[in-house]
Amino acid sequence: MPRRFNRTTGWMVDHPSVVTFGLLVISGFALLGYIAPERLTDLFTVHAPDQQSPVTKREKFETPPDVDPVSLSDSDAVLVVDCDAIFTQRGAAAVRHVVDELESLDYVRSILWMDRVPILNIFGLPEPILPSATASAGRFESARQKADAHPLVAGQLLSDDGKTLLLLIKFDWLFVSDDEDCTSRLREEAEKAAADFPDVNMSFLVSGRVPTYLTIVQSHEENKYKYQIIGYSMIGLIAIVLFRGFTAVIIVALAPAMGVFWTLGMLQYFDLQNNPFNDVILPVLLSLVGLTDGVHLMVQIRRYRASGMSERDAARAGVREVGLACALTSLTTAIGFGSMSLAHHKTVQEFGWSCVMGVLLTFVAVVTVIPLACSTRMGRRVHIGHERGLIDRHLNRIGGIIEFVLRHTKALSYIAIGLTFVLLMISLTLRPDERRTDAMPTGSEAAVAMRHMDDAFGGLEYSAVDISWSSDVPADSPKILEAVSAVDDLLLSEELIGHPLSIRNLIDALPGEGKASERMSMIELLPPPLKRAFYTPEHRRASVTFRVRDLGIATYGPVFRRLETGLEKIQQDYPNFTFDLSGSAVRRWEHLYQIVVDLATSLGSAAIIIFVVLAFVYRSVRMGLISIIPNVFPLAVTGTALVLTGGSLEMVSVCAFTVCLGIAVDDTIHFLTRYQEEREKTDDDHEAIRASFTGVGTALIMTTAVLIVGFSTVLFSDMRDQRIFAAMSGLTIGSALFGDLVFLPALLSRFARAKPRSDSAEDEIPGDV
Repeated sequence: MPRRFNRTTGWMVDHPSVVTFGLLVISGFALLGYIAPERLTDLFTVHAPDQQSPVTKREKFETPPDVDPVSLSDSDAVLVVDCDAIFTQRGAAAVRHVVDELESLDYVRSILWMDRVPILNIFGLPEPILPSATASAGRFESARQKADAHPLVAGQLLSDDGKTLLLLIKFDWLFVSDDEDCTSRLREEAEKAAADFPDVNMSFLVSGRVPTYLTIVQSHEENKYKYQIIGYSMIGLIAIVLFRGFTAVIIVALAPAMGVFWTLGMLQYFDLQNNPFNDVILPVLLSLVGLTDGVHLMVQIRRYRASGMSERDAARAGVREVGLACALTSLTTAIGFGSMSLAHHKTVQEFGWSCVMGVLLTFVAVVTVIPLACSTRMGRRVHIGHERGLIDRHLNRIGGIIEFVLRHTKALSYIAIGLTFVLLMISLTLRPDERRTDAMPTGSEAAVAMRHMDDAFGGLEYSAVDISWSSDVPADSPKILEAVSAVDDLLLSEELIGHPLSIRNLIDALPGEGKASERMSMIELLPPPLKRAFYTPEHRRASVTFRVRDLGIATYGPVFRRLETGLEKIQQDYPNFTFDLSGSAVRRWEHLYQIVVDLATSLGSAAIIIFVVLAFVYRSVRMGLISIIPNVFPLAVTGTALVLTGGSLEMVSVCAFTVCLGIAVDDTIHFLTRYQEEREKTDDDHEAIRASFTGVGTALIMTTAVLIVGFSTVLFSDMRDQRIFAAMSGLTIGSALFGDLVFLPALLSRFARAKPRSDSAEDEIPGDV
């Protein structure tokens, strides 16, 4: 395999015109992806004939009346109003003025707030909760009490302290002209209206479904280029410092730049460009991966040019020296990234496939662009600055490390194994978690509003207990209200459950007293939009909604388990009823364990495949086993750091751990490949290890520095997930360098089988365990 690879790369160096043509063809496909990918994808799209879906037998229900039920959870946006004078003459006038001004906007279709909720009275007469601005203080105090007694207002549209009011806004999308209409312009119009009442202290925040989505998209768009430019600039700067040669830096930078250009263009053909990790993380990641391979290649080419070789001979020798190792690192990196495709989360799957495509394209760029550039006139000056390289000049200062390692191989080997095991056990204590605000910039208005609603209302997110009953239960059976009341009492027993709402609360707000079984008939006195929001007798269904805070869905794990247990007990008392937890929070909790499964699947499959590949390439199971410790050690360090800092397993953690494994194994491969080559030259294993350290130490330190600097630029992102990814990557890569320069030499000296002195071909092949 090495001979075939060397012949192929040598042929490529000797035929620059063919390589140039191939680069232009790939670049043309990528460019078409940026401009009009449909021109190519349409050629391969097969339009299947329309097929009628099979008719399934469904239970027949009565047709419900045409009533638009009240909903507190389907608004497009939520305007959070903070005002400590709502129940005063000036405060009520100010709030109404703000609502009127917002409704005058052509793109605002409707606003639901406490003055618009159906009034609960036995006569069904409309009566706003807030009195007119000329009402007395006593009337306003009565209005406050009425609001506290209304189940759709207290804790739902008005906070318990009466200082925070929610305006639930629906848009007329025909008149929405830009994103600001749904976010900042709402707040600006509200502030403009509130300015007409300078004596009333009011503040506004915009949140809700649409503003949250737009906040995430806008942040991604802003970060898409900003942190790429910062990252590339820092990478270029550190490369200049390390190489001390401008020409070498330019050539090395060409390859990853070409790889990123190709990848982002090709992603368009597969509609993967909108993945949240592909706009910031992927370009920087591919730049770093390509740069590390490029640095290894350039270090060798510069050495050969400095020794007097011609441009083309130096390029050919450099590719022969490290090209196979670069190919192997790209393969193992792609395997590590590809294992993310086994995850159940679509975002992780798409990111995994995007990384695989990018790594392979970037490798092609490295082994073609750099030798091609170095064999041209640019290669004449590539070695300038070689003797002034920062790492080369100071590598002898850290040479004492390898001597120390070789003197204490036994102790360091067992320390490596023991420490890795201990850190791994600590890492296994990580528990999965997820927050909705994690996907938003920490200081964004939508995130601040969600945190405020957690405190004031018990959360923005709604979940529910869905109740259904068999046809044996009459629509007016008191059992229905009894079952709903039992569920309501169960929810009220949980401190983290915010303000349960059901037909029981609505009936309790009507005049009169008595047991639930005696008040079921009063449900007909409820306004239809209210009644049918929580009770549809035609479908034999009812629901009890409740609010959930954004405290991390793992916090609600014990709560939901207790609720499920309680619902099972209630079902035993009501055998003709079924009770089911529903809602986005419940679904996220149910799928939370999948994060752990995805991590185990991704890391496990990647580790096994990488082990098999290394054992096959090095023709030694023993070498494959030795490589496990330096590759697992950095992951264990990062996992332990997460535990000690109170972190948790999240979707971003799955991606970061898997990506880190793919990158961490690269340094191990370069060291092992050089070690195998040096063992062919000497019978002294210690001498082979020293030569390997000297031969690849410069490149390993340089690539690690570039990787850490590159990822550290993302630490300044306002997206929490991107900061976590960058921090985990930097810590893992730094730990990987320590493992490869300290633990790996000790393990090789201690456990690698010494090279037999026989000259036979059979003895030249390293033995397996």
